[in-house]
Amino acid sequence: MKYVIGIDLGTSSVKTLLVNQNGEIAGEASAAYPLIQERPGFSEQDPEEWVKGTLACLKQLLKESGVTAGDVEGVSFSGQMHGLVLLDKQNNVLRNAILWNDTRTTKQCRDIDAKLGSKLLDITRNAALEGFTLPKILWVQEHEPELFAKAARFVLPKDYLRYRMTGQVQMEISDAAGTLLLNVPEGRWSEEIATAFGLPAGFCPPLVGSTESTGTLLPEFAAESGLSAGTKVFGGGADNACGAVGAGIVRKGDALCSVGTSGVVLTYEEDKNKDFAGKVHFFNHAHPGAFYAMGVTLAAGYSLSWFKESLAPELSFDELLKPVGDIAPGSEGLLFTPYLVGERTPHADSVIRGSFIGLSGTHRREHLARAVMEGITFSLQESFDLFGAAGIEVERVISIGGGAKNPVWLQMQADIFGKPVVALKNEQGPAMGAAMMAAVGSGWFGSLKECADAFIGYAKTYEPIPANVEKYARLFKLYQQVYAATRSLNEGLQEFRG
Repeated sequence: MKYVIGIDLGTSSVKTLLVNQNGEIAGEASAAYPLIQERPGFSEQDPEEWVKGTLACLKQLLKESGVTAGDVEGVSFSGQMHGLVLLDKQNNVLRNAILWNDTRTTKQCRDIDAKLGSKLLDITRNAALEGFTLPKILWVQEHEPELFAKAARFVLPKDYLRYRMTGQVQMEISDAAGTLLLNVPEGRWSEEIATAFGLPAGFCPPLVGSTESTGTLLPEFAAESGLSAGTKVFGGGADNACGAVGAGIVRKGDALCSVGTSGVVLTYEEDKNKDFAGKVHFFNHAHPGAFYAMGVTLAAGYSLSWFKESLAPELSFDELLKPVGDIAPGSEGLLFTPYLVGERTPHADSVIRGSFIGLSGTHRREHLARAVMEGITFSLQESFDLFGAAGIEVERVISIGGGAKNPVWLQMQADIFGKPVVALKNEQGPAMGAAMMAAVGSGWFGSLKECADAFIGYAKTYEPIPANVEKYARLFKLYQQVYAATRSLNEGLQEFRG
């Protein structure tokens, strides 16, 4: 039996999966590492921590599984997106990585808008937001000019880890799509954008595909990890692209709904000319020549966690949500908007805040809990609305994350989305997607679609209930009015917030 390893380089930890040729998990290991937050809005990490954590995981995988190094054919990656790793001419790291959740770059985003105007959306298909990489580059350029003068190139987090494993400086395309430097429809770096901001020649490294071979392990890395120096290393993918692959979103008609701290709705697309006017993200998929459109709810699972910790800290989530199934759709006239930390899709708004609308003395905790679940799902439905307006037809929704652990919520998703919703039998997220890329790269399958058919199993399908679909459609129209109705009020309240 042969094996591959998927490495998921996340924001707080690295997770590794050892997967055999049948798609079965033979081992897993994880290692945490710290965030560096020296000032409000700053979020950084030492890239060396990623290397140390990965080495520890690889050693643990081999030791605990008993699998020999020679039976591991390939390794691939999933990585936190957008993080800036600046390298000098010798490929030494110049400063801590600035991560995706760093928000110091509002000015730089406005500078990008002012300089590029509509060209930005034409080229990158994405609006300038603080999370993306180019604003971080411009911040360093402006605030640390002496350090930036030493920068020869940049990479993203997982691409730096791959460099340390192979000695090759490259950037994988689905991750590059989140930099605001890639011509997304054409799958190449934009010289126009790089030139507009004075970035040196060669600053953007060579591009590679997700299942493309990037060499084998350096002897010193192999010796330290316990793997063979002949182990093949493949490009990998951005975390959302890998999450999509790991959930089987590799063909038209399928969409992903993921409820974690934030919420993501993602759909597979093959038409590079799809234009969402920047209202949703449009990135290159891990599947060659394909793309994915993605909408984001900033406070999805976070809204439910906030509700539990604020109003029912003594209960488990199962205990909190158990009575919710007895409440009819609509929570007896109560609406919740999950804008606790602002919103991303369809309102890129850092000022807006959440609300309960229609609260009365007859509502109990279970009504509020159901309203929170419905509000999160309504927010995700706004992304599906945008997909539909762009001509994307969704036939089935694969639900993962916290929303897929509760049958009531799965049925609620089916009723609000108006689509069949299905959960996975064995959800492993982006790490499985990365392992699938290594499996395809190693020649086990001819494509990610073939690999998905072999590796991924589905659990129960939840069909929409027509009466609930009709009721939720009317409630959704009311939900969509709340943003505009409360926008000016939230602006007025901003000065009173801590």
